Amino acid sequence: MKILVVDDEPDVKDLFEQRFRREVRNGEFELAFANSGEEAITYLSSRPSEVVLILSDINMPGMSGFELLRHIRADFNAPPPPVVMMITAYGDPESQQQAATLGANDFLTKPLDFTVLKEKLRTIA
Repeated sequence: MKILVVDDEPDVKDLFEQRFRREVRNGEFELAFANSGEEAITYLSSRPSEVVLILSDINMPGMSGFELLRHIRADFNAPPPPVVMMITAYGDPESQQQAATLGANDFLTKPLDFTVLKEKLRTIA
């Protein structure tokens, strides 16, 4: 399963590569990274059918995760539409409701519990 991780934090790539080392090596998951919502849109535009799941931070400079989610649901909804999980340091009900209203499939809070995340990803794969 191809996963696009969208987060402006520079250490996120290293963290995901470390936590998913075994799964990537076994061919279970393939990771791609974007540092912004704009970069994610560019990536998705050039590979419309590759990405199965998008993990996006909500709070990013420029295009927020919510804005990215709007674009994904409007522009990349060809079958099968990607599964989108929103990630934030704030687990407030308003953000969760907004994510659900915009079409997010799941909502995760930081710090991520990678055991739980891997279980969720395996149910989707």
